Amino acid sequence: MNIDTTPLAGLLLIQPTLFSDERGYFFENFQQERYTALGLPPFVQDNYSYSKQDTLRGLHYQQPNAQGKLVWVSQGSVWDVVIDIRLSSPTFGQWFGLTLSDDTHTQLYVPPGFAHGFCVLSKTACFHYKCTDFYVPTADRGIIWNDPQLQIPWPVTTPILSDKDKSYPTLNEIAHECLFA
Repeated sequence: MNIDTTPLAGLLLIQPTLFSDERGYFFENFQQERYTALGLPPFVQDNYSYSKQDTLRGLHYQQPNAQGKLVWVSQGSVWDVVIDIRLSSPTFGQWFGLTLSDDTHTQLYVPPGFAHGFCVLSKTACFHYKCTDFYVPTADRGIIWNDPQLQIPWPVTTPILSDKDKSYPTLNEIAHECLFA
């Protein structure tokens, strides 16, 4: 397993080791001892979403009950985006994006204090994420996907969105107590 840091402190790229032969390949997509050795907290909930092309989910976070997330794609590809929303961070308001796919098997660890979203690039995509805290509907928050301040170059101009994702405020409109200290 290879680990790479990103320009946003705490955000990690994890590349599992693949064992390939004429049959295909095998890899461990999660092994508790290795992830604990990286300093990651324990995970308490696994989530899965299946989406069609041009679906955009996000930009989501929970406050309180902040969740760290270990995310990856088992089928298809997505453009994944993470935004630092820690008020005391030198990278507050900055985003990081990358393609996650079933070709690379790259995982991304998103620590608490970040908003997260993705847009499906392939015909369909199966997206997995392990969470460090349980989903709490009253703590569910988000940032509008096309916030002009963030200038995220999404690969789609008219995404398929949920009503909830259409109604989120911009980062500037969010009260500081709804972000992270």
